[in-house]
Amino acid sequence: MHVPDGFIDVPVSAATGVIAAAAVAVSLRGARRELNERTAPLAGLVAAFIFAVQMLNFPVAAGTSGHLLGGALAAILVGPYTGVLCVSVVLLMQGILFADGGLTALGVNITDMALTTTVVSYLVFRALVRLLPRTRRSVTVSAFVAALLSVPAAALVFTLIYEIGGTTDIPIGDVLTAMVGVHVLIGIGEAAITALTVGAVIAVRPDLVYGARGLSAPLKLRVGGQLVDAAPEQPAPAAVPAAARSTRGVWAAGIVAALVLAGFVSFYASSSPDGLEKVAADKGIDKKTEEHASADSPLADYGVKDISDARISGGLAGVIGVGATVVVGSGVFWAVRRRREGTDSTNSTGSVTAGGSA
Repeated sequence: MHVPDGFIDVPVSAATGVIAAAAVAVSLRGARRELNERTAPLAGLVAAFIFAVQMLNFPVAAGTSGHLLGGALAAILVGPYTGVLCVSVVLLMQGILFADGGLTALGVNITDMALTTTVVSYLVFRALVRLLPRTRRSVTVSAFVAALLSVPAAALVFTLIYEIGGTTDIPIGDVLTAMVGVHVLIGIGEAAITALTVGAVIAVRPDLVYGARGLSAPLKLRVGGQLVDAAPEQPAPAAVPAAARSTRGVWAAGIVAALVLAGFVSFYASSSPDGLEKVAADKGIDKKTEEHASADSPLADYGVKDISDARISGGLAGVIGVGATVVVGSGVFWAVRRRREGTDSTNSTGSVTAGGSA
């Protein structure tokens, strides 16, 4: 659903740029509360994984494909504020390096693909987690439904933005019907990917899933065909506090998976246009599409310039993209984490000083 340059006029693109900048600023502040010494390194991994999976377009209807948006996945794994930042980093990398999503439309894309999907999915997810039995399966089911609803929500927001600032005169009812209809189907794929990923992580390290925190009821285990309460976790030895449990295994497995998906599996992705591209071509939204400012990038269109073999070119571009995204994302989240530590240190010093004065 990457909006290219030319779909939306300059004033509305600028307005969504302001909204996107405000959302990122608020998310930078909110992410300080979500990230800790274990999860901060994983946030960069989540961004890289979303980048990789977005390369895997899957067929959803005749001549149409879809791909992961990633807002629900990021919000549930690392938190809604950090989720907005994860998807924003992915969109920035795609726009600058791969000419995917217009640079003047970056505000539109962040507002639609990062902000909308994350907020909608997390609100739905939290509501379902409160209503359903407090089990790991409920977290996975909630992730599925939240991801499913987030995609047509993003399609609806794009339609509203297009109604206000579209550069072509197309009946809004036609655009709405086409966009929401195809993105409901894409949402099924999004939901499946999100639920499978969340389920896999929660099965191995539930402590790393942000959306699974704060469950008051014990998790359930199936023993002899019956559901029983899982034994409460024993406190970790003093020499190895729980907060220090290594995340290296999860991080390494995630990076390997992202590299394999982007570097190898992506070659077999559907070549059909995605939902927005198909609707734009069918309805005439793309009549005023402008050439991307990064069209001459050596990685434009997810291929390495001057490498004629499509498999090698696309795979190498995917590997480079994963590497760039994890480096930039990890840098952002490391800086956020450092800022939190600095703030905590300042607050602690202030409290001690105040106490001493008293």
